[in-house]
Amino acid sequence: MIEPGNSTTSTGTTQNTVRPTVPLTVGVEEEFLLVDVRTLRVVPAAPQVLATAAGLPGEMHPEGTRYQVEISTPVADSAASLRAELLTLRRTLGRAARAHGCRLLAAPSPVLAVEGPLHLTDDEPRQREQHRRFGALTDTLVSCGRHVHIGTLDVDTAVAVSNRIRPWLPTLIALAANSPFWGGRDTGHSSWRAMAWSGWPSAGPPPHFTSTAHFRRSVQTLLGSGAALDTKMVYWDLRPSGHWPTLEFRAPDMSPSVDSAVLQAELARALVATALREIREQRPEPALRDDVLRLARWRAAHDGLEGFGLDPYTGTELPAADLAEALLDLVAPELAVAGDLDHAAKTLAGLLRDGSGAHRQRAAYARRQDLTDVLRHLVDETEDF
Repeated sequence: MIEPGNSTTSTGTTQNTVRPTVPLTVGVEEEFLLVDVRTLRVVPAAPQVLATAAGLPGEMHPEGTRYQVEISTPVADSAASLRAELLTLRRTLGRAARAHGCRLLAAPSPVLAVEGPLHLTDDEPRQREQHRRFGALTDTLVSCGRHVHIGTLDVDTAVAVSNRIRPWLPTLIALAANSPFWGGRDTGHSSWRAMAWSGWPSAGPPPHFTSTAHFRRSVQTLLGSGAALDTKMVYWDLRPSGHWPTLEFRAPDMSPSVDSAVLQAELARALVATALREIREQRPEPALRDDVLRLARWRAAHDGLEGFGLDPYTGTELPAADLAEALLDLVAPELAVAGDLDHAAKTLAGLLRDGSGAHRQRAAYARRQDLTDVLRHLVDETEDF
């Protein structure tokens, strides 16, 4: 079991400026692909689906391509209310998709290769400029993640908390790993989305920030260098939101299971609460080497939950399941305070028993070596309301 509290301390943090805010709230953004009800290939039907959904309850938005749609939950103060909102939004969007001959695909990738030129959200000049500047990197826009927002946090607090949470980002990636197939082939990774997004110059693990000013300078460097068009393109796995008083977790793959979505939110909120408690208690911040964190991130994306990961503090190889249980142990006190411990423990036990999304996709493929079986499995799981 890893024990981050025994690590050597680092210096120069912003912990003395932190003003903790309780209770912590949570909101989730989920991105879906739209697939043809018969062929299960992606279709650029987002404008029509969103127009149909416009008169229905819920927050729904376009994404980077016309193959995608996004839902955003209202701010929730409990996991139970978050789960109810996710179910309502998924059902509403699913009905709108069916009205246009589509089904929802809660997966990071379309599995099969996208045919022809990409259908970008062409009424957005920003999307056209992104495509012009970044070229083939925009191919990775046809992918879906799940973003978890924890608030309310001012920027100083969010930066200090980010420094303490980032060692656990690889474990969150392993728990959510759900993109083994991409472009019609098995990538050899459990979360190819995590690797594909690593190609963007503004993506990957967030830096360790010595101050809020350091964070702001890092963002300005991305903008000034041309690596990002705007703050929305700060694609770090974890970032203080540019639009809301939240810390935004961006690492997890999209997955069909609502309970897995709630687990990610529960763990994210408990990690923030744990970091805030450590800061209040003036506990030293464990040292972390950026090169080891980057290797741990790759190993999590490669092996997922079924293989091995790296202790981000030492680089020691450990079973990914042990790392997941270590994370649960670390945040168990905060999960218990929020009333989330039973659900989080039960959902994690189910993942360890039944396998990650990536494992289940490969099992579906193994039956006939047919990728349409994978897609059928995914859409059925997505619509298992």
